[in-house]
Amino acid sequence: MMQHKNLSAAPSASTESNAHLRLDGLTKRYGESFAVASLDLAVPKGELVALLGPSGCGKTTTLRMVAGLITPSEGRIVVGGNDITAMPPYQRDMGLVFQSYALFPHMSVAKNVAFGLEMRKVPKTEIATRVKDALAMVRLETLAERKPRELSGGQQQRVALARALVIQPSILLLDEPLSNLDAKLRDEMRNEIRDIQQNLGITAVFVTHDQVEALSMCDKVVVMKAGKLEQIGTPVEVYEQPASPFVASFVGRTNRLEGMAKGDGTIQVGTIALKVPTRTRGPVDIMMRPHRIRLLEATRDPADDSTNQIHGTIKRVTFVGDLLQYHVDVEGSEIIVEAASDHGRGIRNVGMPVTLSWRVEDTMVFGRSA
Repeated sequence: MMQHKNLSAAPSASTESNAHLRLDGLTKRYGESFAVASLDLAVPKGELVALLGPSGCGKTTTLRMVAGLITPSEGRIVVGGNDITAMPPYQRDMGLVFQSYALFPHMSVAKNVAFGLEMRKVPKTEIATRVKDALAMVRLETLAERKPRELSGGQQQRVALARALVIQPSILLLDEPLSNLDAKLRDEMRNEIRDIQQNLGITAVFVTHDQVEALSMCDKVVVMKAGKLEQIGTPVEVYEQPASPFVASFVGRTNRLEGMAKGDGTIQVGTIALKVPTRTRGPVDIMMRPHRIRLLEATRDPADDSTNQIHGTIKRVTFVGDLLQYHVDVEGSEIIVEAASDHGRGIRNVGMPVTLSWRVEDTMVFGRSA
C-alpha cells in the first residue's frame, strides 16, 4: 500500500558473497528490551557504510558489538568469512575512533599514534616509519611532539584517526567522530575521512545521527529505528525512495499530510484533491520535500496533469542564510516551502496569498492504518 519500493530486504546473494563484514541476526537484549533486534547486514570490502538513526536506535550498540566491546545476545559477526563473534577485541583487527577521541593527555601526538603498535610488539624502527606515514596522511607531521591539550578539536580528531589507521586494520569503526566539532570543521573532516578511506580502500562503518554526514560520505546507508533496521540503500535510494514515513522524515526535511486515496491516482486531503503516482486505496500519509515545492503568485488556474497546485497564505518567513523558509497555511495545515534567499530580494510577506506547486512524481505516498 505504499508507493516507494522497500529497499530493506536482505542483501542479494552476490552482495553476501562479496561481503567483508557480515552481521547475521545480530541481537542485543537487556532484560525484556531489545537494543538491537535481528540485524542482518553485508558490507563489501572497501565500502563505507553509515549506521544512521536517532539516539537510542541501536546504532552505537551495533558498532560496539562489531568491535567486541559488547557481547551479542544472539547472532553472528563474520569478517572475511571467519566467525569472530566470540573473539576478544584485541584480536579483531579493527581500528576504532571514539566520539570523545580518547587520546592519552600525558602522551605526545606521536606517542598516542604509536601506542597500538607498541602493544603489538612492532619493532621500533617500523613504528617510527608507520607513525610518520600516518601523521603525514592526516597532515599533522609537524605537530608530532605536541600534547593533545595543545591541539584544536579538528587536530585531535585527526590524531584519533591516525591512531586507528596506523595498525593497518581490516575494518575501521567510527562512532560519531564529528559530533564534537563545529559546523565548518565537520564539513572539512567529512571530506578528509572519506578521501582517506577511499585512498586506503579500507572497509569502514560510520555511526551518525546526522543525515548530511550519512548522505555525503557513505556508499550505503543503514537507517535504524528502535533497534530495528528500517532500510538499507545507497544515499540516493534512501532519500528518493524512502521505505517508510520515518525514513522519509529522518533522511531529509519533509511536509506531511493525511488523506484518503481513492484508487484512481488521486488523494483527498480535506477539500483538496491531489494527484499522486500510485493507485493506492484507503488512508495514506503523503509527504513532499520543501525544496521541491514552488511558491507562486496566487492563481486559480488549474494545474496540468504533471503537477499539483494548492492555495494558502504565508504565516511566517524564516531566513536561514542561503535559504528562505516559508510557512504556508493550507486549510489549517502548515506546509513549509524552501527557496533561495537571493540576497534578500523578492521576499514574500506574511499574510500574502500564494499558490504552491510541485510535480506529481515528487509526492511520496505511504499507506497507514485507518
